[in-house]
Amino acid sequence: MSGKKLTRLQVILYMDSKLKCETQIAASARTGVSISSAYRMDKGKITGDRREISWQTREDPFAGAWQSVILPEIEKHPNLLAITILEFLQEKFPGEYPDKLLRTLQRKLKKWRVLYGPKKDVIFNQEHFPGRIGISDFTKLKGITITIRGQNFDHIFYHFRLGYSGWSFLKVVQGGESYTALAEGLQEALWRLGGSPQEHRTDSLSAAFKI
Repeated sequence: MSGKKLTRLQVILYMDSKLKCETQIAASARTGVSISSAYRMDKGKITGDRREISWQTREDPFAGAWQSVILPEIEKHPNLLAITILEFLQEKFPGEYPDKLLRTLQRKLKKWRVLYGPKKDVIFNQEHFPGRIGISDFTKLKGITITIRGQNFDHIFYHFRLGYSGWSFLKVVQGGESYTALAEGLQEALWRLGGSPQEHRTDSLSAAFKI
């Protein structure tokens, strides 16, 4: 094996053979590598990993059109597909951009979007499970006035909701928010529910995910 680079597969086979045969000589003979290579593998000097190439190995086929044609278009329309751009180039420059360059253009666009493309929104999706959580909040009915004998009825609603199923309970509360109103509302909600979730949360929950 002198003069040849060892592959990752050869290194794996050598290590496996050494575990089975125990001796370095037997393992190297079974794998077909030299004793010196086996010695370097044991020392961790040979891993068989491919060396990463940080330079361009061939001329960029889109160099002539990138700054003047492609870049202005993707800056205006960042979601343009590579096939759309390639078809445009083929129409504008007949014979210069064959179909086989599609994959190259896709990689080039992907790199540009990572480095210079528009920022993506970060979304943390809420995932709910049966019986896991119940939430409480207080809310008012907007744009609705309730009167009793001609007098405005000052009140709010206590709202309880299960996160997974959406089952809800409403209780009319005279006056404003208070611990007493919360405790009474939660007690009645759980009594109607016939059970209790593992967790209960309250405070600024947008009327328990809005009515």
